[in-house]
Amino acid sequence: MAKSPLAGRVKRRLAASIGATSAARFYRTCLAHTLMRLGRDPRWRTLLAVSPDRDVRAPHWPRGIRRLPQGGGDLGARIQRAFRRLPPGPAIIVGSDIPAIKASDIARAFRLLGNGDAVLGRAPDGGYWLVGLRRSPRLLAPFANVRWSGPHALGDTLRNLQGHRVPFAATLSDVDSEEDYLRLRGNWQRLIPPG
Repeated sequence: MAKSPLAGRVKRRLAASIGATSAARFYRTCLAHTLMRLGRDPRWRTLLAVSPDRDVRAPHWPRGIRRLPQGGGDLGARIQRAFRRLPPGPAIIVGSDIPAIKASDIARAFRLLGNGDAVLGRAPDGGYWLVGLRRSPRLLAPFANVRWSGPHALGDTLRNLQGHRVPFAATLSDVDSEEDYLRLRGNWQRLIPPG
């Protein structure tokens, strides 16, 4: 899941404290890093769910990675729509602002999903950076009434998944605030090429 990496469109909470240009630069770097690490891995097929929808054909996206529009609604509606549109089989959706993400995290999440109905990757702020669904024999719909962008997102989603097997992938941090940005600076600054 990704937003067009343009100043004023991404990381608005972060931009309020570090400025829109710096927030967009961080986001572009993190998105490029995520696609570089995950996008060409032969163990899965990578698709990029893009917002806003009109930017699905914008020139700033990398070549060779299929894009689909996220559509409208809250984050839960957009994630659920993406799961419905993906090719058959187990699927995992990740955010695009997780500096420490590695292909091994995704491979492990797919292994966990093999014995679960869903898989979640916790974030320290009470949300999650990864969600996967087996999608067979039916597609679960765990995103209704989730309080997004706060400490309740994981708990609300788990409540919706009650009675299902939900193992946990790695715990990783996303970057939403200046505190996150400074705390994880070493993770994302090394991603920026010198010069």
